[in-house]
Amino acid sequence: MEPRKRVAVKYFSDDWPTNASKLAYEKSVFTKTLKTNARAEDEITLFDGYIVVYKFVHDLHVFVTTGDDENELVLASVLHAFSDSVGLLLSQTALENLDLILLCIDEIVDGGIILETDANTIVGKVASNAVDGSVPFSEQTISQALATAREHFARSLLK
Repeated sequence: MEPRKRVAVKYFSDDWPTNASKLAYEKSVFTKTLKTNARAEDEITLFDGYIVVYKFVHDLHVFVTTGDDENELVLASVLHAFSDSVGLLLSQTALENLDLILLCIDEIVDGGIILETDANTIVGKVASNAVDGSVPFSEQTISQALATAREHFARSLLK
């Protein structure tokens, strides 16, 4: 089975400096983990000197990767936060809700620093993102979503 296309990805290191190297690494991890049963529970593996914690949620394969000197339990909490948040938010396919998936990643990790691991808190923050408070983020137009992103970015700069 050939790897599916990636839906969303965030890199917080320069270990894979080019897009080609990132895609090659992702394909290798996908191929290695394809035959595992990560739907029932999280799986942890060491791959090319990196710890990979992963789980298959809905139609997504979720991977959290870090150097081999990090704590697997912390990675597992990041994986749980993301997979639980996505599970609570998605009632349709992942591609139809890509904006929510990307917001979950941003609420959990920022610049490689873990900010939040409680799924209900993450979902509350993601679900409350609307331009005027009355339009759910997933129903905004692109210009409304960009306006929301600019507003959040401006607020973060003023802090």
